[in-house]
Amino acid sequence: MNVMTVERPGMLSTLQDIGRHGHQQYGVSVNGPMDEWSHRLANALVGNDEDAAVLECTLTGPRVAFAENTLVALCGARMRITANGQPIAQDTAVLLRRGTVLDVGERLHGARLYLAVRGGFAAEPVLGSRSTNIRAGFGGHDGRALKRGDRVLVGRAARDLPVLRIEKLMVQSGMPVLTAEKVAVAATTYTTEHTEHAQAIRFIPGPHWPAFTRAAQDQLSTLSYTVTQQSDRMGARLQGEALKLHTPLELISEATAFGTIQVPPDGQPIVLMADRQSAGGYPKIAYVASADLPLLAQAMPGDALRFTAVRQADAELAWRDTEDRLRDIRQAAARILQPACAAPPTNTNEHPLEQRQQHPHRQQQNQE
Repeated sequence: MNVMTVERPGMLSTLQDIGRHGHQQYGVSVNGPMDEWSHRLANALVGNDEDAAVLECTLTGPRVAFAENTLVALCGARMRITANGQPIAQDTAVLLRRGTVLDVGERLHGARLYLAVRGGFAAEPVLGSRSTNIRAGFGGHDGRALKRGDRVLVGRAARDLPVLRIEKLMVQSGMPVLTAEKVAVAATTYTTEHTEHAQAIRFIPGPHWPAFTRAAQDQLSTLSYTVTQQSDRMGARLQGEALKLHTPLELISEATAFGTIQVPPDGQPIVLMADRQSAGGYPKIAYVASADLPLLAQAMPGDALRFTAVRQADAELAWRDTEDRLRDIRQAAARILQPACAAPPTNTNEHPLEQRQQHPHRQQQNQE
C-alpha cells in the first residue's frame, strides 16, 4: 500500500478533485481546484483521469515522502522544489524512489501549486467528490488541510498499474529521482503582479450590466483593481473605483457560478471562486471567462488586475482552445508513459501542439 507521509504540511494543503457538482440546491459548495488548468495538467502528465484528486498547495508547499516509488507532477505556481535536496522540474512527470523526500519550498510566482500522483489520492468520496470542504469539515483528508504526521493513501498500488519504462529504468539505474521526457506545455501566466503588461482578464457582461452606470462599465474595462487580503477560496475581493448602479436593485438570490463578478453595496467587486456560497443576491455585473480563471486563482493580495470585455463567442473560443491544448498534452503524455512491455514510441520529435489544427468550437458554461 502506497501512502504519502507529511513531514511538513505547508500553509494550506488540501485534496481537491474536479469538484462536488449537483448539490448547490442543497446549500453545498462545489469546491474543487482554484486553478483548474494546473489541476488538469498535473493529472494529464502522470496519466490520471482528470477527476483524480490532487494536492492543492497555497503559498507554501509541503515536505512529504512516499512508501513506494511514485510518479508525480507539480504544476501551477512556481516554487523552489527539491527531492533529496536536488532541484526538480515543474510541468513534467518525475519518478521518486520510495522514501525520497519531496520538499516544496519558497514561493516564487503565483499562489497555488498542484501535486498530482499517479493513481490519484484515495480519500473517501463525499457526495461524489474527494474535494475538501473546509468550512463544512468534510471531504478530502478528514475534511481539513493536511497536518504534520498525516498519512495520505495514494489511489492504486503500483502493482495494480502497468509497469512503465521509466519505472523499469529506475530499477536498473538505482537513481533516487528520474525525470520523464518533457511534454511541450504552452506557456502559462502564473502572476499578474505589479506590471502594466500583465495579461488582461477577459470578462463577459453579466445580466445586470445595463443597471450600472456608463462610468462603472468603463471603470471595470479600463482601470486596475487590487486583490485584497480578505480574498480566499470563496472569493477574490477587489479594491478600486467603486462600481455604481443607476438606482439600487433588490434581487432574488440565485445559484452562483465560478467567476461571477458580484458588486455589493460598497461598489467593490467580488469574484466568486471555487468555495463560493451556493446562492447570492448581489448584482452580477460580469462573468470572468472560464479560460482566464486560472490567472485570477494565481493572483496574490496586492496584485493589480486588469479586465477587458469580450463577446460570449470569444470566451467560448478561448475555452475551446484550452481544451484543445489539454487534449494534445494528454496524448503526448500517454506516448511518453508507455508500459515497459509496449513497443517504443515513434515520431518523438514531432509534437501534436505543433501540428494542432483549429476545431469547431462549442459553448462552455460556467453554470452547473
